[in-house]
Amino acid sequence: MKNQITDTILMIRPANFGYNQETAVNNSFQTEVSTENESDISKQAVVEFDNMVKVLEAAHVKVIVVEDTVDPVKPDALFPNNWISLHANKSIITYPMFAANRRIEKREDIVSMLEENYGYDRRFTFDFYESEDSFLEGTGSMVLDRANKIVYACISPRTNIKVLDKFCVLMNYQKVIFHSLDDEGEQIYHTNVMMAMGLDYVVICLDSIADPEERKIVEAKFASTNKYILDITTQQMNQFAGNMMQVKTTKGEAILVLSQAAYNSLKSSQIEKLESFNKLLPIDITTIEKYGGGSVRCMMAEVFY
Repeated sequence: MKNQITDTILMIRPANFGYNQETAVNNSFQTEVSTENESDISKQAVVEFDNMVKVLEAAHVKVIVVEDTVDPVKPDALFPNNWISLHANKSIITYPMFAANRRIEKREDIVSMLEENYGYDRRFTFDFYESEDSFLEGTGSMVLDRANKIVYACISPRTNIKVLDKFCVLMNYQKVIFHSLDDEGEQIYHTNVMMAMGLDYVVICLDSIADPEERKIVEAKFASTNKYILDITTQQMNQFAGNMMQVKTTKGEAILVLSQAAYNSLKSSQIEKLESFNKLLPIDITTIEKYGGGSVRCMMAEVFY
C-alpha cells in the first residue's frame, strides 16, 4: 500500500482562481465565464478549497496547504499535480507545461520546503522541453501504477511521447500509451480525467479508447496486474468520474476521494463495487470543476516520504 497511495497530500490555496483562456484551447471540460462575476468565482473557489481541506483532514488525511502568491496571477494554481510529482525514492520531478501562464506556477520555495521537511534529496526537471513545445503535465498526463512501475498515458498536445520516455528511463517505469477521445472526437487533454488508479482496481472510460487494439493492450495490462476494471461511460467521465484519487488515512485505511458531481453520476452498483475496496469521500467543488476543467485529483499532489 505504501508505494501506491499516501496519507499526505500537497494542495495550493488559490489567490486568483478563474477561467484560463490559454488552457481552454484543448480542455473541453472548462466552461467560459459568461454572467457570473469573476471575483465571485474566485471567492467561491476558495470556499470550496477550504471545505475540501476540512473534509480531508476530518477523514484523517494529512494536508500540506501552501498559499498561492497573489502576483503573478495564476488562475490554475490550485492544480499542482501538473507541475510537480513526488516519489517514494525521495525524488521530486517538475514538468514542462503547455500553457505559458501555467509555467509560472512552478515555485522553487515549495520544492525547497518539501526537501527540507520531508527528506527529498533527488531533484529532476523536464522544464527545458517547453522550449521545444514538448509537454508532459505530471500526474495529469500520467496515471501511475506505482506498485507495478507502470505509467498509463493518453497522447495529447499536453502529453508528448519523447518526454514520457525520459520519465520512464529516469524512474524505471514501463509505459502503456493510447489515444483517448471525447464525444466530439477530440483528444482528451489529460489521462487523469478518463482514468484513476487504485490499489486493486482501475476506474476508466474504455469507450474513449477508440482503437480496439489499444484498448485490448490496456485491458491486458490491467489483467496482468490483477486490477478490477470499473468501466465508466463518457457521460460519467464528463462529470469527472475518472478524476478520482485513492489515498489512505493516518490509520492506514484506504479512501477514494471524488467530487460530488462524480459521485452523483455513478450507478448504485458502481458505488457498491467501489465501496467494497475503500470508503468513498465525495466533496463538492462545483465552481472549480466548471471553470477550471479539473477535479479533486488535479488538486492533490501526493507526498511520499
